Amino acid sequence: MAKHENGKMDITTQEKTFGGFVKVVSWGAIISLLFLVFLAIVNG
Repeated sequence: MAKHENGKMDITTQEKTFGGFVKVVSWGAIISLLFLVFLAIVNG
């Protein structure tokens, strides 16, 4: 078994995946808030 060395692993794929996840969650939150504001305005 290879010896573990901190900081030696290539994490570019994980960084891209996490960035995409954060983007999707952010857009989802923004859309949800806008929808709730719209409902509040329409229903008076």
